[in-house]
Amino acid sequence: MFIAGRYLFAKKSHNVINIISAISCIGMAVGTAALIIILSVYNGFENLVSSMVSDIEPDLLVTPAKGKVFIPEGEVFDWMDSNGDFSEVCHILQENVFIDYEDNQGIALARGVDAGYETDSPLASRIVLGQFSLHKGDLPQMVAGAGVAQRLGINPAFLSSATIYFPARDRNISLSNPAASVESIRMRPSGVFNVNQSTSSDLIILPLEEMRKLLGYEKEVSGIEIRLHDTGKKAIRKARAELEERLGPDFRVLDRVRQNPSLYKMMRYEKAAVFLILIFVIIIIAFNIFGSLTMLIIEKKEDIETFRSLGAEDRLVNRIFTLEGWLISLLGLAAGLVAGTAVALIQQHFGIVKIPGSFMVEAYPVILKVQDIGLTVLCVAAIGYIMAVIPVKRNLKS
Repeated sequence: MFIAGRYLFAKKSHNVINIISAISCIGMAVGTAALIIILSVYNGFENLVSSMVSDIEPDLLVTPAKGKVFIPEGEVFDWMDSNGDFSEVCHILQENVFIDYEDNQGIALARGVDAGYETDSPLASRIVLGQFSLHKGDLPQMVAGAGVAQRLGINPAFLSSATIYFPARDRNISLSNPAASVESIRMRPSGVFNVNQSTSSDLIILPLEEMRKLLGYEKEVSGIEIRLHDTGKKAIRKARAELEERLGPDFRVLDRVRQNPSLYKMMRYEKAAVFLILIFVIIIIAFNIFGSLTMLIIEKKEDIETFRSLGAEDRLVNRIFTLEGWLISLLGLAAGLVAGTAVALIQQHFGIVKIPGSFMVEAYPVILKVQDIGLTVLCVAAIGYIMAVIPVKRNLKS
């Protein structure tokens, strides 16, 4: 270790070795800092997307394993309604429907919700026009997503009502009178909400009793949305396991990842792709270590012969130069680790770098995670070690 350290910091006879070593160290530092910062930015955007999705999707969703609907009756459903760990249990019934509003027609996903959802809805903070209200006195109302509202021209400031159609389940289609083959309900839009493009594009929210009337059901629901007081991952996993045990194989219990598998897979794949690209850049930078160490071994040929004359084994000589090359990457790793962590923490707490244009947050969201730091340290250290071992094995031969 001492000899390797002396070789690292001592002035070489060929100044180019010092220059290449310095470039290698700086490159490893920049690559390490970039890895930590970019991974932290991805964590921030992932958390931002999750927080937006949480306004429209519950912590847990209970759906039937077979079929579309079920009747929520029995001891397990009574237990769900009285469970103190659940902050909200909402019965929902949803189906694709046809909407006609002011001679504009389109398809939308209609979701009927019970009275509890109306009184304490997370969508209330996402209303961009009107207000979140599913009843005006005894009259039912609906709220529409920004996408479907834009397509159909829905505006809660107008007095116009929307007509929602769905094929009647208990009647055959009549070619002579198609209107007799469908059920319909009319209600006025009270508000427009905007969460994100995927969830606001085709969703409308209306009272559960109106949705049952439209679909021809009495007590059936298509799912039960559950929100927890404790929204930590451990608490959600525990609640999900307990629900699966109590409900049995006839039901599925989905957390947010399973409710939106494509969304979360896409975010994980994007993060992994960026990580691999930056690792590839660090590998290219690390080839400078290969070059500088090769030149150092050539320069220190006389020292190597002296070590061997003094009885040093080849393994010891190899270890000296391997450690010297590894120290270059470790110094860069340490500098990049400090710089990247500092930048990420400053942005996370103070939001120095702003997002240009109009966005839902002013500054780039950043969340620094210990596992990302650990993965970065492990990968960069491994790359540095491999790039130190190869030239030593290649150039130090008896």
